[in-house]
Amino acid sequence: MGSERIPVHSIQEMLSGGDLRSIGRVPEVLGVMEKNPGRMNELVRCLESRDPVVRGRAADALEKWTAKRPGLLKPFKEVLLREAACSAQQEVRWHMAQMLPRLPLTPRQIPDVFSLLRSYLRDRSVIVQVSALQAMFDLSLKDPSLRGPVREMVEASCRAGAPALRARGRKLISLLKEEPDGL
Repeated sequence: MGSERIPVHSIQEMLSGGDLRSIGRVPEVLGVMEKNPGRMNELVRCLESRDPVVRGRAADALEKWTAKRPGLLKPFKEVLLREAACSAQQEVRWHMAQMLPRLPLTPRQIPDVFSLLRSYLRDRSVIVQVSALQAMFDLSLKDPSLRGPVREMVEASCRAGAPALRARGRKLISLLKEEPDGL
């Protein structure tokens, strides 16, 4: 008997099936990415799938995979910016909000991304809103001109909004107080 070959499944195939309430085989996809980071392009292409389950799980996997490896997003910056601006799917939007501050944005792109994230605050999904508020705070650490607007949005979120948004606002207020220049 020779060595048996383990079938290589497409990432899209691995992300499909079931419904949006489960993560499906995302942990398995992360294992595949760990062993073969060269499949990053394949994972990113899944964001453009016609299947909302695949898109949502691809965004989840991509966000988790790049959390400690933000540099891996650089070659896909334009695709991610396009998907973040075009997607109405909440599962994609909340993961995009988490990834956008990790991108190597130019000084001209930061205000556009900030504006996009501000629009996410009107999303039906509280998770999208919370992720957007955090992302705007994160962007303000890169661009001091955003600190005033961020402070206003964080303070407003503490006064109104869903409990999760108020809780994130309180957390960010405490971080604002820790900033050396008072953000």
